[in-house]
Amino acid sequence: MIAVIQRVSQGKVSVDGKTVGEIKKGFLILLGVMDSDTEQEAVLLARKTASLRVFEDEEGKMNISLAQIKGSALVVSQFTLCADVKKGNRPSFSQSAEPSRAQMLYELFCRQLRENGIERVETGVFGAHMDVSLVNDGPVTIYYDTDIWRKQE
Repeated sequence: MIAVIQRVSQGKVSVDGKTVGEIKKGFLILLGVMDSDTEQEAVLLARKTASLRVFEDEEGKMNISLAQIKGSALVVSQFTLCADVKKGNRPSFSQSAEPSRAQMLYELFCRQLRENGIERVETGVFGAHMDVSLVNDGPVTIYYDTDIWRKQE
């Protein structure tokens, strides 16, 4: 799984002009699911995301997690994160998970965020064309790829 995590002061997702998910302080998470991804990786990624310490403490150091600040998460499915651009100029998406499996792992990731102390988890609409807006706070953007943990096994 690939997650692009942006620390935001606000974020919003709309479909056909209607807001479907909106948060204030927290993370806007773009999530891509690869065909090789497992439930175990969704669980691990959610735990790591909820514990990611990128909010400032009283000394101005990034030392506090999303769970600790009682922040929100807005999770947007984005299969284009799985693009293979090794050849040519047109990306291939053959390594992204098929839609029903991707949706199951996406939903599991969202449930696991809640189980890891993130009380408010908003989402986009899986598979829809979405308009995403955000105010990146910092800017702080973190890239997670669960392959880094798979290779350590």
